[in-house]
Amino acid sequence: MPELIITEKPKAAMMIASALAEGKPVKKNNEGAPFYEIKRGKNEIIVGCAVGHLFGIGEKKEKKRKGWTYPIFDIEWKPIHEIDRTASFSKKYINTLKLLAKEADSFIVATDYDIEGETIGLNVVKYICKQKDAKRMKFSTLTKNDLIKAYDDASPHLDWGQANAGVARHEMDWYYGINLSRALTSSIKKAGFFKILSIGRVQGPALKIIVYRENEIRAFKPQPFWVIELKASSEKGDFIAWHSKDKLWNKQEADKILDLTKGRDGKVSEVKRDEFRQAPPFPFDLTTLQTEAYRCLRINPKETLEIAQDLYTSGLISYPRTSSQILPPAIGFPSIIKALSKQKDYSDLCKSLLKKDLKPNNGKKSDPAHPAIFPTGMPPKSLKPRSARIYDLIVRRFLATFADPAVRQTMTVSVEINSEIFESKGTTTLEKGWHKYYGEYAKMKEEELPNLEKNDGIKNKGILVHDKETQPPKRYTPASIIRELEKKNLGTKATRSEVVDTLFRRGYVSGQSIEATDLGIKTVSTLEKYCPEIMDEELTRHFEIEMEGILEKKKSGENVLQEARTVLEKILTGFKKKEKEIGEGLVTATKESEEKANTVGKCPKCSGKLMIRKGKFGRFIACMSYPECKTTFNIPKTGLIKVTEDTCKECSMPVILIIKKAKQPQPVCINPQCPTKTIAKDFKEKPCPKCGEGTVVLKTSIYGSFSACNKYPKCRHTERI
Repeated sequence: MPELIITEKPKAAMMIASALAEGKPVKKNNEGAPFYEIKRGKNEIIVGCAVGHLFGIGEKKEKKRKGWTYPIFDIEWKPIHEIDRTASFSKKYINTLKLLAKEADSFIVATDYDIEGETIGLNVVKYICKQKDAKRMKFSTLTKNDLIKAYDDASPHLDWGQANAGVARHEMDWYYGINLSRALTSSIKKAGFFKILSIGRVQGPALKIIVYRENEIRAFKPQPFWVIELKASSEKGDFIAWHSKDKLWNKQEADKILDLTKGRDGKVSEVKRDEFRQAPPFPFDLTTLQTEAYRCLRINPKETLEIAQDLYTSGLISYPRTSSQILPPAIGFPSIIKALSKQKDYSDLCKSLLKKDLKPNNGKKSDPAHPAIFPTGMPPKSLKPRSARIYDLIVRRFLATFADPAVRQTMTVSVEINSEIFESKGTTTLEKGWHKYYGEYAKMKEEELPNLEKNDGIKNKGILVHDKETQPPKRYTPASIIRELEKKNLGTKATRSEVVDTLFRRGYVSGQSIEATDLGIKTVSTLEKYCPEIMDEELTRHFEIEMEGILEKKKSGENVLQEARTVLEKILTGFKKKEKEIGEGLVTATKESEEKANTVGKCPKCSGKLMIRKGKFGRFIACMSYPECKTTFNIPKTGLIKVTEDTCKECSMPVILIIKKAKQPQPVCINPQCPTKTIAKDFKEKPCPKCGEGTVVLKTSIYGSFSACNKYPKCRHTERI
């Protein structure tokens, strides 16, 4: 009987089958789910696949109760399509693996080697293959050599530390997510309003961090201060210097310095030149990849992870969900760099590296399962622009870690005018070192000063006093909040970006510079007043440490879950006693938040407000003064609609943002008669170039005029005007 290898995704199944096959894999499918039959030596092997999680957690049917009752702890693992209607596609993969498992006599789990992958593999082995254990392939890249080695060196058992930690994390997150969300929804219902609200084990503390920063910003009171600028000139060049006291908190002191120095020339009193070596960057772990991708490319952390995962399953990079900043020699530095040298963009850089002893500048963070992220050397065949940018960032970071330090020099010039000291600093690069390898991502500011020496004469070309104010703390960005969550040990490297994304989807936060909404602020203040444990960072961090203990086989999963149930029961008992007060606190914020999110602008025909409404035929914009005012506007049926404070430059009507997945947000004027949408006068109809039967005619939509085949929907040809 054959051996069944279980992979996490169809693409991984194809890569593993191709790597292990002695000959060409035979691809088959059942109900549309692919699998592969291969031979390796005397072994007959079937490679089957999941599509991520095939099983999820749900309430036990026999315990299921009516209404939104809580707490609930009677749960079971079920096929994911029985829990989530949108996961109906997963059923064919379950059926296919069941069919393949009947034919197999041994089983190997080859899902991603991490907690999530182990949980996926365990559930397939347990609920589909009806086995208590299985062999385990461990690999960090989907390259042929690594996969063959992983197969030959397969562990005889699952990684039970990862498996038990994965099960415990899923069950604990379910306990918290369902029970707390039901409690919030029940409380707002008791206050006479209905809206499904949610909060989670990590979402609560994450929201609290953002809200606290928002409260700091709103409570901030700016203080005035003054800085004094000297526009200086010498025979060797012009430069700008600033008074050595930096911030002056007294206007009279600033005026006094101005009186002492205005119109007077000076001299250079001191010149310091400090040369320093700037070490190469550490290799990427997931968090630094996400933050660097946001800094350099403005790609948000969630999308960066999705792109990196796709690059991994394509065999182009190593496993991205790692917390390691260490590249071990075992991955074969020379062979990877030789392979990269065949790619035109990196050829010269790689050839110069191969002439030296290859030692990466490793960081301190490690991961027992995977090394830092690195390119495999396989050439990419065709990548979308954003994927190509992430790939380039990873390759250049990898190469930069092996390069020499950059040598930079900071020059500090002190200028004395009537005993007052002004200073100017400039830093320049003397030897590029690793900057050359990191390319455009090594954005170092170059500030070159004239080559001044002590006692050089300085001409005063003007003294300026600048009025300034202290600034409030900066809001978090999608990257900096990920770093903050990591620093506080909240969530995991793989889940933090999803936690932040959930806060956006729930309406608790908004904007690229993350701002807590009124709903988010009120939710935190209400829960902190009546049930602070839900927002407790220490409690969340405690359970993160406990789950690390399960991973390291020092703690029992059931004991940790029992503690979580006990803590949650206590929290919810206290919550129920104050349910109505909590609900009343949330209702006001919810109504205000919804009204603000749906208010488009002023009605052009009366003094009412234009609001986004939902009707029998979908969304539309209408005046709140209906039925007295019957003004309405159509809006697209798909995509997220976000109101803005902008108005159209042509017609002064409100502008909304239409946000669709993987596309830039599109600003659109709601006025169908806007001059920006008028029909082109010189347009001429023509035969459809696609079907040859229809005619390309003018059409209009909320986006403006366009031309399309009149045989729609049979022919979907469109053209922009």
